[in-house]
Parts: sequence; C-alpha cells; structure tokens
Amino acid sequence: MSDDYCTRCGACCAAFRVDFHPSELASVTPGGVSDALTVPLTARLVRMRGTDEAPPRCIALDGEIGVKARCSIYASRPSPCRDFAPYAALGIGEDACDRARSRHGLRPL
Repeated sequence: MSDDYCTRCGACCAAFRVDFHPSELASVTPGGVSDALTVPLTARLVRMRGTDEAPPRCIALDGEIGVKARCSIYASRPSPCRDFAPYAALGIGEDACDRARSRHGLRPL
C-alpha cells in the first residue's frame, strides 16, 4: 500500500497516554525527546504533554487527524510511539490502531 498512514493519520497521537522512561529525554540522551514536551510522573516515568488531557492530544501532533497530520518530533519520538502499530505504514492495522482510528471516525486499516 502506498499510503503511509503512520505519518499522516495522527489518530494514535490523540487517543492514548504516552509514558516512557526518562532515559529517552534529550537531557539524558542526545537526539531524545525534548524535556519541555513532557511531564514528570515518577523517578522512572515521564508522559508526553497533552496525552493526559480529555480528550488526549500529544503536544507534538501537528495538523488535522485523518486529513493531514504529522508528528513534529517523528525522528526523536519516544519508544511507545516507535513500537505502536509497527505495520501501519504498510496499511496493516492492529487492535489499538483500529480503536484509535475509530475514536476519530476513521475506518480500520
């Protein structure tokens, strides 16, 4: 499939909390996630800003979901985002991807 859903859909960026270890922060790892885009939760956990809101929307998401959306930090996104729906770029979804898309009125992959 030629459409790269994973870099233009954005549904997952506005459906789930994104928590990860602080070792992925730019202050610890060069090229990591900017500390300013996160909220500390515990000594071992940070969260992307906006993903704990109701409704959630990651601070790094630009554009309109399902129309033209992109992650503004795609190259340095945290591990939960890297690991999410690994085959979406091929047009192959999974349950979590399909749930996120459904929340925004989009068809499953």
